[in-house]
Amino acid sequence: MAILTQAQIATLTSLRHELHRRPESSGEERETAKRIRNELIALGADQIWQRLGGHGVAAAFDGATDGPTVLLRCELDGLPIHEISDIAHKSEIEGRGHLCGHDGHMASMLGVAMALAIRPTSGRVILLFQPAEETGAGAKSVMEDPRWPEIRPDYAFAYHNVPGRPLGEIGLRPGPGNCASRGMQILLEGKSSHAAAPEDGVSPGATMASLMHALPALSAGTIADGDFALATLTHAQLGDPTFGIAPGRGELRVTLRCMTDARMDLLVCDALSLVERYSDGLSVSFHWHDVFLSVTNDPEATDIARQIAQSQCRSLREMPTPMRWSEDFGRIGGDGAKAAMIYVGAGENHPQLHNPDYDFPDALIPIVIDLFSGIIDAILGRAQI
Repeated sequence: MAILTQAQIATLTSLRHELHRRPESSGEERETAKRIRNELIALGADQIWQRLGGHGVAAAFDGATDGPTVLLRCELDGLPIHEISDIAHKSEIEGRGHLCGHDGHMASMLGVAMALAIRPTSGRVILLFQPAEETGAGAKSVMEDPRWPEIRPDYAFAYHNVPGRPLGEIGLRPGPGNCASRGMQILLEGKSSHAAAPEDGVSPGATMASLMHALPALSAGTIADGDFALATLTHAQLGDPTFGIAPGRGELRVTLRCMTDARMDLLVCDALSLVERYSDGLSVSFHWHDVFLSVTNDPEATDIARQIAQSQCRSLREMPTPMRWSEDFGRIGGDGAKAAMIYVGAGENHPQLHNPDYDFPDALIPIVIDLFSGIIDAILGRAQI
């Protein structure tokens, strides 16, 4: 039986479309955060934290007695991708789009806040609207905020919609759930020269050519293997687009990806060793971007979600392998909470995440609200709804 009325679901759907029209990129979610804060105030949250780690917002819904803290996390940010769509709620911001579904995740979480009009029997629920998930910077910033100890949970849950899986299917996986990843930027400095006398300069060209072959060769195994590693070359630039200059500068960008943080440490060491091996005579500097820790799902938290999905007669899938893509939720689980990421099918033929024609399926909103509300009830208890 649905927890919210059809009128409430219609209100949330309309709000989701509103958020979709006005996406803001990672770290720039000022207006989105203000909109969310106003909704949480109207829904009677007992306490609200603003500007957490940037533009993050969190709200507490307190139970009648002491007990554990259950945190539910969603994301505020959109993507710097131009939306290609004819939907009525298409993005109005040029070059920006909610093309990962964070607008739907926010609407789902506000639906949980609606259901929390009837408070838990014990403990408290924290709804966290996290900034900068897409860059891997948001969770770290939130957890470095001096107010984080006021929020730190005993249990934490989040979800992501997954195109390619049946609509509403609940995917669960104890242990590794999403890969660790990080962007490695390599800057190579030599010495430019006239193109007629390249021997008078020091070109990074040969080094770049070697590294463009050697770095991807660090990849190993498949996602089904504990030793899985993937190094993907994403950008290369040698000098400037001229004909008269032998280049003195070069840049490579590589995304490193592993199932576990420990394997990532080894892959980073191997990548740094390769650059050192091939860069003789050049000045080399490194910069790291979009650093995501692995998501490791706690067995107890995962089992709670499994029991609720079964009790609600949801289609359930035990996932044999982790997701290759990364998720900033891993840091929250690594902070001591019993945490689980839940993977909810968005439709077998639905456009993929980050595609310019992606749009969150509104049919998931009530499914996720019921699932998360059931998880709250299982841990904290709640009066009859």
